[in-house]
Amino acid sequence: MISCRNLTKRFGEFTAVNGISLSVERGAICACLGPNGAGKSTTVRMLTGLLAPTSGEVTVCGLNVTVNALEVKKHIGVLPEDLGLFEDLSIDEHLRLTADVYGLPKAVADDRIEQLIDALRLTPARRTFAGRCSHGTRKKTSLAMALLPNPQALFLDEPFEAIDPVTSKAMRDILVAAAKRGVTVFLTSHILPVAQEIATQFMIIREGKIVWQAKAADLTAPLEELYFDLAEPPTHGDLDWLTQGPA
Repeated sequence: MISCRNLTKRFGEFTAVNGISLSVERGAICACLGPNGAGKSTTVRMLTGLLAPTSGEVTVCGLNVTVNALEVKKHIGVLPEDLGLFEDLSIDEHLRLTADVYGLPKAVADDRIEQLIDALRLTPARRTFAGRCSHGTRKKTSLAMALLPNPQALFLDEPFEAIDPVTSKAMRDILVAAAKRGVTVFLTSHILPVAQEIATQFMIIREGKIVWQAKAADLTAPLEELYFDLAEPPTHGDLDWLTQGPA
C-alpha cells in the first residue's frame, strides 16, 4: 500500500533523507521515529507528493507518486507538519471546504462532519477562526480534514503532539479501528508509549537513514530502550545549582 525504494532528498549540499526503503502493508500502522531533524517530515512530504525526491521511487495505493501526484491525493489523507489551515476560516468552514474539494454529497458530508467534531471534541471551537485556536485545536482540525474523505491511506506528522489525554485516546481508537478496516497509516511521533500502543510496525530514522525496522510482534525490548540505543541517548545534565536556592 505504501512503499519506497532508495528515496533520497538533498537540499544543496545537505542530504535530508538518504536512500531509505520501506514497505507498509494495507491495514498496518507504521510509526516513524527519530530525533528532531532526522528526516521524518521530509519523508512524509515525499511519500505524499508534497515534495519531489532527488532520487528514488514512491508508490502509494498502487500509484507512482511522482507520475500520478494528483490521483494519489484523491486516495490519501494528510496531517502535514504545518497543518495546512487558513487563518481566517473557522473549523466548520475548513471541513465544509474539504468536503467540497472531495465532492462529497451534502448529506454524507454533514453526517461525517458532525461525527468528527464530536469524536475530536471540537464542538466548543467549531465556529472559531483557525488563527484564534490553540495549537491542539488546530491539529485536531487538520486531522478531521484528513479523515473526512475516508482515505485509503493516512499520513500523519506528529498527530499526538499538544493533544489532551481524552482526545488522544479517541484518536488512537479511531486509527486502530480504521486500520482494522483496511486503512493504512504512516505516522511520525515523539510520544513513544503511544506509538508502541497502536503501531504494528516501527522504523527509526537517524541523520536521514533508516537505522532499524521491525514489526511490533518482533520487539525484543521496550520501544523506549530501543530508541535510546538506536536514535539518541538521553542526556544526564546535573544542574546542581537548582538545589542551591536563589543566588
